[in-house]
Amino acid sequence: MTAGTAHEISSRPPIRVEPGDVVQVGEQDTEWPAFVFVTTDSGAEWVPERYLDASRPTATVQHADDIQELPGAAGDELVMVEDDPESGRRWCEDSWGSVGRVPHRARPKGDEA
Repeated sequence: MTAGTAHEISSRPPIRVEPGDVVQVGEQDTEWPAFVFVTTDSGAEWVPERYLDASRPTATVQHADDIQELPGAAGDELVMVEDDPESGRRWCEDSWGSVGRVPHRARPKGDEA
């Protein structure tokens, strides 16, 4: 697939959360309401809220998530590895072998979904 729009990534270093990790839960994202901001011993990033148990302000991770975003420009060739429509993102690989998540708003050309 070809990226129809550019995607810029956060300047925060990526983190990975694993089942059983305890995180501090912050605000819910207003643009992406499926996500909450979490803080771990290794950093902070947005994760799908459904990956956490219901306790707050500290929660336990129930589902692993690699919070690595894939930057790119419109026209970049991407291979979709996994789609997560509920959180509004795809896990993709670019033509240079880098992998990461790409939001649906940076959808491929011709993709109207």
